[in-house]
Amino acid sequence: MPKIEVKNLYKIFGPYPRQALIKLQSGWSKEKLLRQTGHTVGIHNVSFSVEQGEIFVVMGLSGSGKSTLIRCINRLIEPTDGEIYIDGENVTALSLDKLRLVRQKKLAMVFQRFALFPHRTILQNVAYGLEIQGVNKSAREEKAYAVLETVGLKEWSAVYPEQLSGGMQQRVGLARALAVDPDILLMDEPFSALDPLIRKEMQEELMELQGKVQKTIIFITHDLDEALKLGDSIAIMKDGVIDQIGTPEEILTNPATEYVANFVNDVDRSRILKAENIMVRPTAHVSSNDGPRVALRKMKEEALSSIFVIGEDRTLYGIVTVDRAVEAVKDKVTDLKKIVETDIPVTAPDTLIQDLLPLAATARVPIAVVDENRRLLGIIMRVSVLAGLVGGGGDDNDSVA
Repeated sequence: MPKIEVKNLYKIFGPYPRQALIKLQSGWSKEKLLRQTGHTVGIHNVSFSVEQGEIFVVMGLSGSGKSTLIRCINRLIEPTDGEIYIDGENVTALSLDKLRLVRQKKLAMVFQRFALFPHRTILQNVAYGLEIQGVNKSAREEKAYAVLETVGLKEWSAVYPEQLSGGMQQRVGLARALAVDPDILLMDEPFSALDPLIRKEMQEELMELQGKVQKTIIFITHDLDEALKLGDSIAIMKDGVIDQIGTPEEILTNPATEYVANFVNDVDRSRILKAENIMVRPTAHVSSNDGPRVALRKMKEEALSSIFVIGEDRTLYGIVTVDRAVEAVKDKVTDLKKIVETDIPVTAPDTLIQDLLPLAATARVPIAVVDENRRLLGIIMRVSVLAGLVGGGGDDNDSVA
């Protein structure tokens, strides 16, 4: 069961949203609805699900509906129609009292503008949610201290917000959300007001923190680079509609609409795509127990100039080139291990393309992608590294299987 599930969600702003919804569902465009009734469509038939521990990023330009969407999830904005489930419970059907309990126990929100109380110390700001829950002072302060230590601000607990930088204030906002130990964090463009360098640092800190706390996060942003860096899944919105949902790799390599394609056109793919995204599965290889003649025959069959040699359980042993194999046959060498090159370029599947560039520049043979046990997962030709930078693929005439 998904942690969060949104089904056919609508939000229409205006005095008679239900009547406007009927017109919208009958085929009226949002432009016609606005022109003839004065109603604005904020969210138009949006559906998605978020798994436990996932960072789900919703991105789009100003006016796309992303901030309206996140506020519908905790009902700071009441949806016009549709259903929102948290742990299988229909939040849209809850009474205000029950909704308040869900907000207190399961949800926390981090805003763009920090929303700290200027008259409270950092410790008091972080402990505020626990105070609202009725937690006694000593217990809430102990929890607040612990969370401040997690975000690296424990020594600033006694100062006031105005004494902190923007990045530090945002960390306080994050600490305040974490202090109530919510299952779900709703983050509405939390880093967009920060300077670029501080913003990058906060992105890194969030990813490091997520590795520790494993919260379910819905993160709103208008920055595609930020979305691609943080998101396990990304939803791209336009005019209240989700154009595409996918992993960062899917968004980059298979944009579903022209709008999404234009969005990702100028992205530096080398900072997003990994070795596993551009590798190809080896279709031919030889065993370390085979001989040079077997290696030559397979290279001829596959039109290859070299071939990988593997041992038991697909463990990578090395590579044999056609020249070495021909020489071995002439010299009547029958042991393939004697001509195997073991000093070959290898990489892990999660290596970024940008980190493969130096390796690809000097490699004489394709790069082997191996797991932690050195099992051969795939191969990467030099041209594939370069093609990966522009979103294409390619074949190398000197490829190996």
